Amino acid sequence: MSAATTRRGELGESRRGPLKSAVPSNVVSPVRRCSRTACGRPAVATLTYVYADSTAVLGPLATYAEPHCYDLCAEHSERLTAPRGWEVVRLAVDTGPARPSSDDLEALANAVREAARPQERAAGGGGGRGAEPMEVARRGHLRVLRSPDS
Repeated sequence: MSAATTRRGELGESRRGPLKSAVPSNVVSPVRRCSRTACGRPAVATLTYVYADSTAVLGPLATYAEPHCYDLCAEHSERLTAPRGWEVVRLAVDTGPARPSSDDLEALANAVREAARPQERAAGGGGGRGAEPMEVARRGHLRVLRSPDS
């Protein structure tokens, strides 16, 4: 072994250079991008093939990225063509920005009200056992509750 090899091993370096820690990258984006090669536009639709029916289904952007589906931008989803003999089914795609609906806001308000209720019960329920079951034991996310009758 040469002296240079020995020194490199002693200093914690590999043949490729010094060991580096993980560096944050700007390459990964939380926004899903179009699956077409060299297209960096945001995806607005998901393409799925149904091979048994010879059908290509283009619909709204799927909730989760699936390995057998393709996310497409607005331009590529408009220009989509299917193989000869195949049918293309286009489901309604909303290309506008997503805005909270009145249902979303109402659900959020109900969730906040529901989260506030246990505190009100604990403060005002000082008289006896009531109809609420009592927690006896807990294991992870599971709880053992005693019946209010016993």
